[in-house]
Amino acid sequence: MAEITTDDLAIAYSDDGPKDGPAVLLLHGWPDDASTWDRVAPALNAAGLRTIVPSLRGFGQTRFRSAAALRTGDSSILAMDAVALMDALRIERFFVAGHDWGSNMAEALAIGWPDRVGRIAMLSSMPRLGGVTLQSFAQAQRQWYHWFQATKRGERVVRQDPRGFAHIMWVNWSPKGWFDAATFERVAASFDNPDWIDVTLHSYRARWDEAEPDPRSRWLEQKVRATQQLAVSALYFQGEVDGVNPPEMSENLAAKFSGPFERVMLPGVGHFPTREAPDAVAARLVGLFGTRD
Repeated sequence: MAEITTDDLAIAYSDDGPKDGPAVLLLHGWPDDASTWDRVAPALNAAGLRTIVPSLRGFGQTRFRSAAALRTGDSSILAMDAVALMDALRIERFFVAGHDWGSNMAEALAIGWPDRVGRIAMLSSMPRLGGVTLQSFAQAQRQWYHWFQATKRGERVVRQDPRGFAHIMWVNWSPKGWFDAATFERVAASFDNPDWIDVTLHSYRARWDEAEPDPRSRWLEQKVRATQQLAVSALYFQGEVDGVNPPEMSENLAAKFSGPFERVMLPGVGHFPTREAPDAVAARLVGLFGTRD
């Protein structure tokens, strides 16, 4: 991967496809890394789209430039990192597709920079428009890892065994046998980043107000919580057997979008559609981003 510096970070990223093609920012989630797009991006490049795929702060080879920098991970500061990357690359207008954490980054980008973001695709994680709410006790049970990280004992265990913590999500969130040990180990190397744990802990604590967002991103956090609908053209990818965000979570999602919107159901797919069904995801993204208004 190449590297580019912003005020806060040295961001590892890949930049593929025609440099004069429409730019698509591809954002990975948690616990995953930028390689989640490896079997999706080539199809977009073949369709004439330029793909920018960064490693988020705390993941892979992306590093903070200062030891004094806050190791924050709220969605809004991550979105601001993405804008800083696109600024450094001198890309003004772009599309966005995001999985999991990247999904919430996509909506934040559309809200914070509507003149720059053309269309978005969100995969596997619900929008935070209007603020995060707990839909049911059943969902609280699925999101046990959120509350676990908010406790001192939970934090201690995560710090002791971050790979084990991530591995249980891979096991529980998608159908049995969907990945092999070698794949997980390759991805988990990205979690060896010295800031992965701090960024992870802050991300989940901040979304439930157990921690303050990064002070620089508070304006965007407030804007996301105040926004009830998005007018941007959007797709939402829903795995039919997603073990953490099941289909009933997104049944009424269309009400949050006043512009063109489609919920794409993926049969037999869990929480990681870019890895479980990359061809289906790529085809729909080409349809969304590869057509002209």
